[in-house]
Amino acid sequence: MLDFAEKRTKLEELKKSVNLSRDAINPEKVKARIAELNSILNAEGFWNDIEMAQKVSKELKMQESKLAKFDKMLKRIEDVSDTLDILELEEDANVEAELEKHILQLDEHVETLRLETLLSGKYDSLNAILTLHAGAGGTEAQDWVSMLFRMYSHYIENKEYKMTVLDSLDGEEAGLKTITFLVEGDNAYGYLKAEKGVHRLVRISPFDSNSRRHTSFASLEVMPEIVDEGEIEIRSEDLRVDTYRSSGAGGQHVNKTESAIRITHLPTGIVVACQNERSQIQNREVAMCMLRSKLAEKKERDRLENEQTIQGELKKIEWGSQIRSYVFCPYTMVKDHRTNFETGNIQAVMDGDLDGFINEYLKKSTANA
Repeated sequence: MLDFAEKRTKLEELKKSVNLSRDAINPEKVKARIAELNSILNAEGFWNDIEMAQKVSKELKMQESKLAKFDKMLKRIEDVSDTLDILELEEDANVEAELEKHILQLDEHVETLRLETLLSGKYDSLNAILTLHAGAGGTEAQDWVSMLFRMYSHYIENKEYKMTVLDSLDGEEAGLKTITFLVEGDNAYGYLKAEKGVHRLVRISPFDSNSRRHTSFASLEVMPEIVDEGEIEIRSEDLRVDTYRSSGAGGQHVNKTESAIRITHLPTGIVVACQNERSQIQNREVAMCMLRSKLAEKKERDRLENEQTIQGELKKIEWGSQIRSYVFCPYTMVKDHRTNFETGNIQAVMDGDLDGFINEYLKKSTANA
C-alpha cells in the first residue's frame, strides 16, 4: 500500500528544493538581463555585426533556459502531485508502482538541477576542451586512451552535447597517443572539470600473449573554451607558428597540403595544435582558441592561492597519482579516490555513465568552497 502522506511530504520537499535553487540564481536579475538582451536584439542594425549578434543570441538562449529548467521541474512535480490525488481514490497497485518510479526519478533530477545551480564559477557555463594523453604503459596506455575517448563520447552523447575532434595522434600499434576534442553544451566545462587528472586501468592485457595483468595510465586535461579575444591578450610576436601535413582523416586535400597548425606561445612554452579543419586558416582559428583557453586556465591557476583551480595540477602520469581506478581483473570496480565513490558496474561506466562520479565530486567541491 502506498504511503500517501510520506509521498506528499517528499513532493513538498522536492518543490522546496527547486524553489531554493531557483532563488539562488537571482531570478529577477536573470529576467532583467533577458530584457536587456531582447532590447539589444530588437535594435535597428542588430544583424549587421553577425559575430556580435550570434554572441547575444547565444547568451539570450542560455539565460532563458536558466528559468525554464526550474519552471519545467516544478510542473513535473505538480503533475505527479495531481496523479497522487487520483491514486488515493482509485488505489491502483500497478499505477502506484509507476508513481514510485517517477518520484525516484524526480528526486534524481532535482538533485542534478541543484548541482547545476552550484556551477557558478567564472567559466562553468562555457564549452570545454578536453585532451587525453597516454602515460606509462606503452601500447596498453594508448589503447586505454582510446577506451576513455569512447567513454567520454558516450557521456557527451547522453548529455546531448556536441563533440568535435580537434587534433589526434595515433599509437604505434593500437589506440591513441593523444586526442583533443571540443565539447559544446550548457555547463560543459562545469561538469567535465570533475574529470581532470590521471585515470588508472587494471586488466588482463589483450596485447600480452601470456595473458598477464597490466596497469596503465592516461591523463585528462580539461579547459574552458575561451572564444572572446578580449578575455586574454596574445601578442603576435610571442607566437611561433609551424605548419605540417595532417596525419588524420580527411581525404586527399588534408593529407597533401600543410593545413595542420602548431602554435607555440614563447613566454609560457604552451603548445597547441589543430589538424581537423580543411584549411590552414580554419585550423589556425581553432588553435588560437585553444591557446586562449590554456592561457586563461594558467592565469586563473596563478591567481588562486589554493590548488582547486581551473585545471588543477596534473601529476606525473604513473602509479600513485591517479584520481580514479578502473579495475577489470581480478574483480570489477571503478573507484574515485577523491570522493571514495565507487561502483561494480564497470561496463555502465565505460558506456558513459559518469553522473555518479561527477555529482559526488561537485558535491564535495561545493561543500568545501
